[in-house]
Amino acid sequence: MPGPRYFDPARLPQRDEALTADICIYGGTAAGVAAAVQARRMGSSVVVLNPGDHLGGLSAGGLGQTDIGNKQVIGGLSRQFYRTLGKHYGVDEEWRFEPHAAADVFTGWVTEHGIDVRHQQWLKSVDKAGGGIVAIAMLGGLRVTARMFIDATYEGDLMAMAGVPYHVGREDNTVFDETLNGVQVHAAHQFDHPVDPWVEPGKPASGLLPGIDPSPLAATGSGDHRVQAYNFRVCMTKTADNRIPFAQPAGYDALWYELLARYLATGWNQVFRKFDPIRGGKTDTNNHGAVSSDFIGQNWAWPDGSYAVREGIFQAHVTYQQGLHFFLANDARVPVAIREEYALWGLAKDEFTTTGGWPHQLYVREARRMISDQVVTEHDCRGARKAADPVGMGSYGMDSHNCRRFVAGGRVRNEGDVQVKASPYGISYRCLIPPRGHVGNLIVPVCCSASHIAYGSLRMEPVFMILGQSAATACVQALAAGCVLQELPYAALRERLLADGQILADPGAAGRKPPAP
Repeated sequence: MPGPRYFDPARLPQRDEALTADICIYGGTAAGVAAAVQARRMGSSVVVLNPGDHLGGLSAGGLGQTDIGNKQVIGGLSRQFYRTLGKHYGVDEEWRFEPHAAADVFTGWVTEHGIDVRHQQWLKSVDKAGGGIVAIAMLGGLRVTARMFIDATYEGDLMAMAGVPYHVGREDNTVFDETLNGVQVHAAHQFDHPVDPWVEPGKPASGLLPGIDPSPLAATGSGDHRVQAYNFRVCMTKTADNRIPFAQPAGYDALWYELLARYLATGWNQVFRKFDPIRGGKTDTNNHGAVSSDFIGQNWAWPDGSYAVREGIFQAHVTYQQGLHFFLANDARVPVAIREEYALWGLAKDEFTTTGGWPHQLYVREARRMISDQVVTEHDCRGARKAADPVGMGSYGMDSHNCRRFVAGGRVRNEGDVQVKASPYGISYRCLIPPRGHVGNLIVPVCCSASHIAYGSLRMEPVFMILGQSAATACVQALAAGCVLQELPYAALRERLLADGQILADPGAAGRKPPAP
């Protein structure tokens, strides 16, 4: 059975075809599907161009334990998604679900609303005129002309190709007067005990172990090009007749797991901490600790990389993470109690059936971020600033995974992890649209305008669905008003969002104190 691929040129549909729609959505993520459903409900024609074969992004790609934050501020189609899953499981709402159940919800929505979805569509070029996008062309020959465009990808590829300004990496704290941006060394997901970084312990001349950055640590809060780590959210089970044992992947290199072997030798034993239970006797297995499923420092080229470059990074992540599971279940350097317990686990046979149980979606936690007239920052997340024109709310803590490994005092350390609480906060409409004077018919609900650390809060799947719905609402209203998105009156937008169940203010805000700096 073939393994997962990010981009396979051999699978491109080769056919010259021209489509026309009111709204073209690039990206079949949860945000893209929510946007399409909203556009159809408001009477607009829509086409979804999906790179890859699967709808729903991370929501149907293994992230079954939802990063909720505050449920009170999740409304609209986003809340409906979790209620539909609840019906599937016989409860009011379900926030811990199997990947295939989420995929069925998205497929059901698309079918119910007659949405035209084209898979394996990879952006090739953008035609612009008069301050807007006229049409976009795909690698396989498809060309779509539309009046409005929505970039719902995790990477912001349409936004970038349309010439909208964006940022990759971490801003310096001084850029937005923040405290949590840039270089950060914290205690969480850190080496709690000293671990030697050299291939031959105690011998710097032997070179650093794989994945350790040789460059010196910059000052706290200083900006750089680094991006927080990616991984796969793997669905695992102990159920014997539904379990695929962990096999040694092609290209397996045991040296990549030497750091973990040394860390385990110090007595660290929290390997199973993030085997989060979901429905069906399965897990949403995530990163935990100093060495885990995050492939730290190996994704920096992803945001601006070509499709071929990303495919290489994708496969490196597959090999690393499959190798991690194989190592923990089989290597003699793993303590016996951990190794024997790990060997009882495996991939769920009834999930991701076309890729041998392995998820099809890499967890791209952060890539490009638009730079617009308004930027969500740490001040919004802490409740020190309030958006005048909210189109949805975020509430999850400011959460950045580690960005690199470095050496200090002869031991290895991780850098970049931040986990700080946030208050529910409004996300400004201006953070979804390009700055004035740029593209007037493009809206960006995923790679929206936010600082690195604020995006660490905003980047959750319920929020992406909220913003996808709001983005489509704005597009339909702008079409009706005959204006560019930057000129859309907010009052009418707000009225429609509220009518559709979106939540634009924290119902429990009275008397609540913002988190301390």
